[in-house]
Amino acid sequence: LEGFDPDLVARLLQATRDLGIEVRLNASVGAIERKGDHFLVRASVEKVEQTFEADLVVHGAGRVPEIDDLDLERAGISWNRKGVEVNEYLQSVSNPAVYAAGDAAASGGLNLTPVAGLEGEVVASNLLEGNHRKADYTGVATVVFTIPPLASVGLTEAAAKEQGLKFRTNYAETSDWYSSRRIGLKYSGHKVLIEAGSERILGAHLLGEHAGEIINLFALAIRAGIRASDLEEVLYSYPSSSSDISYML
Repeated sequence: LEGFDPDLVARLLQATRDLGIEVRLNASVGAIERKGDHFLVRASVEKVEQTFEADLVVHGAGRVPEIDDLDLERAGISWNRKGVEVNEYLQSVSNPAVYAAGDAAASGGLNLTPVAGLEGEVVASNLLEGNHRKADYTGVATVVFTIPPLASVGLTEAAAKEQGLKFRTNYAETSDWYSSRRIGLKYSGHKVLIEAGSERILGAHLLGEHAGEIINLFALAIRAGIRASDLEEVLYSYPSSSSDISYML
């Protein structure tokens, strides 16, 4: 779960194991074989060869662009494993007659459906009116719909420190909050990064039942430049999950 807060990922891992799910980390899958009505997954786990039996195998390693069989070189289109190499207008850097969007473009945007939709709009606008529009990836939220969901938007602590930003971190494990206790949720938490002085929200990371919905409010705040102090003063409906936001800031 790269790009997500490691503290909340650790809590999610605990929650997953509590559900009775066996989790093997640092595993490199070498082969998947069918044996009768089940499958054998052969993997190397921390340099130890192991075999796992499964009724079903799901490939969830992420998206890759399906462009390697398009003979792009003949059209003078440069590309890499992330997609067609494009400029800020999503135009091919080597063939100006070609544009790319979504998973097929090495644009710098996350491989998410809303991002692909945005990039499609940018490409259409630039095709019709000439290069004038660029994709703005500010405040793009991403969610893993696990049990409970894990959500993130903006910078992680590590990224904020790497950029030399001065900020405070509001981190809490919230299983004892009413919003978690009333549904018997053992694992929940948040981490919000707020820039010193400006009160700008740099990043928000949530683990909990409605994390996938609440994160959108943080995404709006980041994109619109709404300060943490302003977000804190909102009179949220109660006892909604979003009413917890005031206590996260």
